[in-house]
Amino acid sequence: MSDQVPQPTRAVGHVALGAWSGGRYLQYGETIAEERLQALLTPGEGIHTILTADAYGAGQADEVVGRAIAGVPREQFCLVGAVGHDFYEGEREGAKGYPRFTDARLRGPEAYADYLKRATERHLARLGVDELDVLLLHNPDRTGYTSPVVWEALASLRDEGLTHAIGVAPGPANGFTLDVIACLERFGELMDWAMLILNPFEPWPGELALRTAAAQEVAVIARVVDYGGLFWDDVRPGHSFAERDHRLHRPPGWIEAGMAKLEAVRPFAEAHGLTMLQLAAQWDLAHTPVACVAPTLIQEPGGRTIEQKRAELAATPHHVVLGPEEVEQIRAIGDNTGSMALKGANPDYDGAIVADRWPLETELVAAGARWGVDAERDLAHAKA
Repeated sequence: MSDQVPQPTRAVGHVALGAWSGGRYLQYGETIAEERLQALLTPGEGIHTILTADAYGAGQADEVVGRAIAGVPREQFCLVGAVGHDFYEGEREGAKGYPRFTDARLRGPEAYADYLKRATERHLARLGVDELDVLLLHNPDRTGYTSPVVWEALASLRDEGLTHAIGVAPGPANGFTLDVIACLERFGELMDWAMLILNPFEPWPGELALRTAAAQEVAVIARVVDYGGLFWDDVRPGHSFAERDHRLHRPPGWIEAGMAKLEAVRPFAEAHGLTMLQLAAQWDLAHTPVACVAPTLIQEPGGRTIEQKRAELAATPHHVVLGPEEVEQIRAIGDNTGSMALKGANPDYDGAIVADRWPLETELVAAGARWGVDAERDLAHAKA
């Protein structure tokens, strides 16, 4: 089922491909050859929005995307980039990756603007373009969420023509809810986009920030739409994961529990002629202000090809076919409230400020309360 609606091709589309797909840089599923990833990321055949981040492969993903878009007229694709991890001067810290550019060991606030401009220019050079359509602040730390210097510098890059729009991309793990809400509240007038984890089996906590984004007129790109690959319908109990597959961080039994939920929501997909991935995408798109979905295309051992999955994503209807009651029923089936300890500011952490976790602060609690989010009630890990 498909109803592709003509759009300005440099506008962010309702479906997008991320350079994290294919397992080459973020260890999901089988690692595919670079040539195959390049073909996957080439705009066309129903998908014209491509997302990348300079930290993926320390610039290698940019180069693959650059080759993928090289023969495509610039007006025929939308390019979303992201900067924030300093792999130029910072040293990789194992699984944590490269430090954020705001790390005090690297520089102070007086050097933030210079770094962001240099990183963006290098990002563009590897991609072979003069301008991004969207530039996201990638995986910010506490400083990235709160510093006016950072957001004014990003806005300056937009003013200088290096990007058409700017936004924030929290992560990689789930959480940062109060941080996103406070960031949107404070800098929403400067921002255009936010990228959040959201899918029918992980509505919490991403859904808690949607009201703030909508009020600030910040559009949302939803990622992890596929729920670790389950909505692609080729992950089963006993699935074989590679040694460094990120999904190994999910709790034991998540596939078995997810399969039960998958079967419970399957009738909704069948009623509308949707695949399970398309159902997840539609559920996301039914939420204001979600405007784009970017699942991970994973080549599973013995599973369907990523090329088949790309075609499936491209065929996702643009208009929302699910009714409000169906959206609520699906959410009830997939409810994951309190299922994990969250990153960023949350009531389960009272240690020192580190790159991806920090204690609750009075102003964050107050920001959440202004949008109906009670930190102790709405963000606590149920098993904490």
